[in-house]
Amino acid sequence: MSTPITPEIHRRLAVDLFNQTWTLMEKPDRTAAERDAMIHGAHASCHHWSLVGNATNLSIGEWQISRVYAVLKRPEPALYHAHRCLEISEQNKLPPFNLGYAHEAIARALSLTNHPHTAKHLEQAKQHAAAITDPEDQKVLLTDLETIPQSAAS
Repeated sequence: MSTPITPEIHRRLAVDLFNQTWTLMEKPDRTAAERDAMIHGAHASCHHWSLVGNATNLSIGEWQISRVYAVLKRPEPALYHAHRCLEISEQNKLPPFNLGYAHEAIARALSLTNHPHTAKHLEQAKQHAAAITDPEDQKVLLTDLETIPQSAAS
């Protein structure tokens, strides 16, 4: 007989998996097992948020999945999840921070293939960044935007 997973457990798993995935993303040299753990961790975190979280949690979950695939240089799944992030953010009228990061994710995914729309999404992300009222949040987004290869954005 299985024990039901409570909303508190879902939340804890979502947070812990997100943080573990983030730690692996920051690691410069990952093993194949760690790359798999990043993918599975991001998807599992987003799944747990889908059961107990709100639109913001889901948007951020989709963003992290996109970032994982971008880090692994897999443009197709990165772009798919970036678009899901934007869709959730727009449908739920999330604030500029979330909308900016949705466009950041799309730009990052497109930059993997030197797509001409990279610059368009970078510009949209910067426009949303300008509307962020918290200076720290604004700085975080602008700093992330600087890490997207500019040759793809030209």
